[in-house]
Amino acid sequence: MKILHVETGRHLYGGAQQVIYLTRALQERGIDNTLVCSADSGVDTAARDAGIPVRNIDCAGDHDLAFAFRLRQQVLDEKPDIIHCHSRRGGDFLGGLAATGTSVPAVISRRVDSAESSLIAGLRYRPFRKVIAISNNIAEALRRSGLGADRVTVIRSAVDTETFLAPPNREAFRSEFGLSDTDIVIAAVGQLISRKGHRYLLEAVAQIKTRLPDLKLIIFGQGVLENELREQTARLGLGGTVQFAGFRHDLDDYLACVDLLVHPALAEGLGVAALKAAAAAIPVIGFAAEGLNEAVADGETGILVSPKDVDALGEAIAHLAENPVLRRTLGEAGRARMRSEFSIGSMADAHVQLYESILSDRP
Repeated sequence: MKILHVETGRHLYGGAQQVIYLTRALQERGIDNTLVCSADSGVDTAARDAGIPVRNIDCAGDHDLAFAFRLRQQVLDEKPDIIHCHSRRGGDFLGGLAATGTSVPAVISRRVDSAESSLIAGLRYRPFRKVIAISNNIAEALRRSGLGADRVTVIRSAVDTETFLAPPNREAFRSEFGLSDTDIVIAAVGQLISRKGHRYLLEAVAQIKTRLPDLKLIIFGQGVLENELREQTARLGLGGTVQFAGFRHDLDDYLACVDLLVHPALAEGLGVAALKAAAAAIPVIGFAAEGLNEAVADGETGILVSPKDVDALGEAIAHLAENPVLRRTLGEAGRARMRSEFSIGSMADAHVQLYESILSDRP
């Protein structure tokens, strides 16, 4: 079996990393993979490092018809059994356009839960035999957009639990970020955009700062709201409490060194950062938004509170910050859940079954 994967994103964010997880696991199962991606992108570098065959075709966005033409030519040259498009930017409309008329069946992974009209959804997904939703939340959003249940299948994103088994270098972490041994460290991981809810987290931390003077917040990520969030941090008097760490390629090395992950997203496809934290045995606090409530088992692997409830968010952070035994209990439960329900092996096997079912139905 030969799969041609298409990932047009430039950064190695959660979705692109899932592509690397999948293609590497498929290779281990004897499946031939080729990844189409932009040259010198984060996913390009990661794929080459993992020994995944790469074909570079740059994509300038949804209107780059030249990309569709070049991708179609690649399909004709490669002659794959299935085309698997992974990204929304150029990978859905243009990926579907490239596959149309080639006789090669195509599937697409959907990683976001934003609503779209039945007209747009019909056009976007018409060329694809199956739409793979990474959570039940996204599957439901697709059905609300008019896709039939037979067109949608749920295969959850995975986390590389093996990455987090080695003991973390806490001394190096605290030195890197200027932390003392007594600091209680919480991390937030995600793009600095409105739906990730960082403003609510900053307000919550401001409320409990006096109660927990050793509390420190490290915000990992970059985005259009960075200046606004920095201004809010200064306005709330959190200059000595909060630091912005930007996008870090070595984040996985440090995740197990924090005491809590707080993920205050107002909407989430699933929440890869929450999955990684759980795999690192770190409890997760967040809003009970659709998607995140699949990544976090409330009361078992972390705490979920009502969206935008700053008081409840602050109380949950303070409660776990003051209870190290409970943090360990929730963290270990999270790690066990990731190994049993979100493993890369299970995710890859589900894709293989899907590919085989599509090929067996092909005329």
